[in-house]
Amino acid sequence: MYAPVMHVHLQNEPDDAARAALHKALDDGIELTYGAELPEVCDYTVLVAGRPAPDLLKASEVLNTLVIPFAGLPASTSELLREFPEISVHNLHHNAPATAELSMALLLAAAKSVVPIDKRFRQGDWSDRGQMDRSIQLEGRTALVLGYGQIGKRVARACQGLGMQVIAIARRKHSDPEHELHTVDELIDVLPKADALMVCLPATPETEGLIGEAELALLPPDAVVVNIARGPIVSESALYDALKERRIFSAGLDVWWKYPASRDEWGQTQPSAFPFHELENVVMSPHRGGHVSDTETQRMRALARVLNAANRGEEIPNRVDLTAGY
Repeated sequence: MYAPVMHVHLQNEPDDAARAALHKALDDGIELTYGAELPEVCDYTVLVAGRPAPDLLKASEVLNTLVIPFAGLPASTSELLREFPEISVHNLHHNAPATAELSMALLLAAAKSVVPIDKRFRQGDWSDRGQMDRSIQLEGRTALVLGYGQIGKRVARACQGLGMQVIAIARRKHSDPEHELHTVDELIDVLPKADALMVCLPATPETEGLIGEAELALLPPDAVVVNIARGPIVSESALYDALKERRIFSAGLDVWWKYPASRDEWGQTQPSAFPFHELENVVMSPHRGGHVSDTETQRMRALARVLNAANRGEEIPNRVDLTAGY
């Protein structure tokens, strides 16, 4: 159907199953090369890389599109792209459903004290049975979804499905048929209504530290905070203090402030300077929201949709605003 006109280079080669899924989903007329090294002929118009090597950005004189194969814009990539203003940048959002699902798992686990109760019950301890202060009901309460993108919209619908009223903070205020939308300028006005604060924002200089001591103090005392976005959006010390002093009910965290420098440190790295692991009212998860059994296959199918659009001359989806950072 399509003449072979578009060369795409992937900096990281997918596994066999994901690679097969990519080839199966691609239109005819798209040529692929793989690897961190330059291909023999550098005539690729699309580069697929989250943290692209500078040589790969410079080598092809016809490169016009960078596809980051996940959501977000790494700081190092943003800095590097200042040298290449002619390159349009696009994300993949294949992991939005899985991430939204984990946010709901964290919300429910934190609201129902699932982890500490499970730990005691494994020892034959039934003492949590009938302890009404260990669980809060979500139906009839209000969820504030901070960030109304691909993940946030799914989280909002899921919270609504639990019988919660939903308020969302979006980049800009606009009419939405499903939920009440506000802008970040109105955050302090809506935080006191937030029985569940669901943090789904991208990490940018503007969002770092957005939820600090003052913002947490505005939440109801039985509020649950869930962060599946980026750790530094929420103040590390302020959240720890609020949880330790029981000024909020609980938290579910999949993102952190401290990460292992390499896989060698995966077994020995605490994710914070504060001992969150000593608190019973926090559910901890090692930044795994977007990872499910077929993540790589889903990633390649999503990539194929983006590449097919480019090959057909259609508008390429999921464009990143480099000024905004997402």
